[in-house]
Amino acid sequence: MRDFLKIYLPISLLVIAGFLFTWQFVDPAPPRAVTIATGMKEGSYAQYGERYKALLARHGITLTVRHTAGAKENIDLLTDPKSGVEIAFVQGGVGDPFGAPQLQSLASVFFEPVWVLTRGFPEAPDKLIALKGKRIAIGAGGSGTRVLAKALLTDNDIDDENSTYLSIGGKEAADALAAGRIDAAFFVSAELSPPLLELALRPQFHLLDFAQADAYERRYKYLSKIDLPEGVLDLARDFPPKDMTLIAPTGALVARGDIHPALIDLFLEAAIDVHRNGNLTTPFELFPSAKFVDFPLSSDAERYLKRGPTFLRRVLPFWAAVLVERLIIMLVPLITLLIPLFKIAPPAYRWGIRRKIYRWYSELQQIEADWKAAGPAADREIFTDRLDDIQDQVSQVNIPLSYAEDLYHLRLHVVFVRQLVLGQLTSPSKRPPVPEAAGEA
Repeated sequence: MRDFLKIYLPISLLVIAGFLFTWQFVDPAPPRAVTIATGMKEGSYAQYGERYKALLARHGITLTVRHTAGAKENIDLLTDPKSGVEIAFVQGGVGDPFGAPQLQSLASVFFEPVWVLTRGFPEAPDKLIALKGKRIAIGAGGSGTRVLAKALLTDNDIDDENSTYLSIGGKEAADALAAGRIDAAFFVSAELSPPLLELALRPQFHLLDFAQADAYERRYKYLSKIDLPEGVLDLARDFPPKDMTLIAPTGALVARGDIHPALIDLFLEAAIDVHRNGNLTTPFELFPSAKFVDFPLSSDAERYLKRGPTFLRRVLPFWAAVLVERLIIMLVPLITLLIPLFKIAPPAYRWGIRRKIYRWYSELQQIEADWKAAGPAADREIFTDRLDDIQDQVSQVNIPLSYAEDLYHLRLHVVFVRQLVLGQLTSPSKRPPVPEAAGEA
């Protein structure tokens, strides 16, 4: 047993050390609770967040939907490690990848057209310059609507000195427009909500048709031109009454750089389920997409968008696939280490056992050589004492039964040398046969 432990105990310790070393490179299991920052409670971000929540719940993930003022606040939450927000919807053009290098995009998921509703104009305006000198709702503080509206108005020489800006958005802006307290309001949303559609259908209100959409698309890399066909929003009431053109940033899923890779797969799976079919302003199967993103695309997201889920994620439940993937990461290097170790171990063990036997052959050879060198005057007692010492030590050697033959060969050869010293070998025929094992020694 001692010889066995001498060989296999170091190997076992090496394997354990390899396991502990490999463990340092294995991602922990994904968390079971995640928080997503969306937008105003009545907005499209919040609605999509609830759909994601239901889909992730199927895999045992609790998704907390956190309502915010919008994209700008969402980025602030993502960059604050104490906020508890790991992922958020972010409007294109709002984020600064240089100012927040710790953030990464998972995918763009839908277009967010810019809806500009106006009132008090004799005819529907088709350029933003028409809003100069008017009272304009540019979106609530912290919203992406506010960031985009100010950028577009500034490019049209409109600012808070020659016009009146109101930092309100959503339902508050719609109510102010309906009450006549403002002349125009910006809304950035994937769809025109039913209350806003009802407002736009009234004769005193107009939806701005972006006649300069191509110019906006060229000037702003995060904006796309959107065609709004006649009647697409309401066929029965033929709204819009003619083909119109809108401009739109994209809504994207943006996450912290330390989000668990397995969660990226889950969110993209949910994104495909929620956004693949598009809507009235987004074509079928255009999203989720690796295009139209402000922040660098996550490598895990890029892999998923190109090839889909891994084989294990397709055939196993989520948590089972995660467990197997983590084990594979640990086992592959360990198996690579174990194969050569266990190939070496048996020969090393055999060598260790036989070494206990064969090391005496050099002593026997030396005794025989000394005896021959001494000639007739040799003192036999000196040599027999040396042989007795070898025989005593050999009798104390413990080896496995499978190696007993080698031990008995050694003892037989001790007797052979003793007979040689005592002169008891009168002819070669009386010498004991030399076994193959002794020849190996």
